[in-house]
Amino acid sequence: MTESTKAPTLAPRWLVPTALIALSAVPVIAGATRLGQLAGGGPVTHDSVRYFAVPAPVVAHIIAVTLFSVLGALQFAHGLRRRMPAWHRAAGRLVVPSGLVSALTGLWMTLFYPHLPNDSALLVGQRLVFGTLMIVSLVLGFAAIRRRDVARHRAWMTRGYAIGMGAGTQILTVGPWMALAGEPGPLPRALLMGAGWVINLVVAEWVIRKAPRTPRSVPRGEAQRSRAR
Repeated sequence: MTESTKAPTLAPRWLVPTALIALSAVPVIAGATRLGQLAGGGPVTHDSVRYFAVPAPVVAHIIAVTLFSVLGALQFAHGLRRRMPAWHRAAGRLVVPSGLVSALTGLWMTLFYPHLPNDSALLVGQRLVFGTLMIVSLVLGFAAIRRRDVARHRAWMTRGYAIGMGAGTQILTVGPWMALAGEPGPLPRALLMGAGWVINLVVAEWVIRKAPRTPRSVPRGEAQRSRAR
C-alpha cells in the first residue's frame, strides 16, 4: 500500500484529538504566559494581583489543566486506544487526577480569590456548578472503569472532559462579542461563558449517543488478558 493511499485512512483517526488540542491551545498558552509572569515577578495588574498574592492555586490549576487538556485529547484517538491499551490506562491515571486538581483549584479560586468587577453572581454560580459537575463526572468515570463498565466510563469521562474544555469554547463565544462590541458587561459575560460549557456538554451528549454500541462491561478474564499483553 502506498503512502498516498494510507493518508486518507489515518487522518480521520486523529481529527478529533487534533481539534481538541487546538481548542485548548489558547487557554494553555495563556496559562503558560501567566506562569512566566509569576516566575518573573510581573507585570502586576489589577487582574493578576490576586495571583501574585497567593500563587499556589493558580500554578497548580495551570499545570493540571495543561496535562488534562493534552492527555485527555489523546484519549479520544480510537486507534491509539486499541493498539496501545497500556498507554491508554497509564495516561488515564494522569488524566483523572489532573482533571480533579483542575476542578478543585478552580473552585478554590472562585471561592477565595477576590472577584473582578465583571464577575457577576451568575458567573460565580456557574463556575461552582460546572466545577462540581466536572468532579462528579470524573469520579463516576473512574468508579465505572473500576467495575470494568467501559460504556459508562467513556460516557462520564467524555462529560468531564467537555466541562474541563469550557475555557477553550469560551474563547469562541466571548471573542466575537469583544471584537464587535468590546468588553461585555457582567450579565452578557456570564451568559457567553455559560454558553461555552453548555455547548460542550451538548456536543458531549451527542457524541455519547452516536458512538458505536460497546459492551456494558469487560469480563474479568478478558480484562486480565488485556493487561497481560
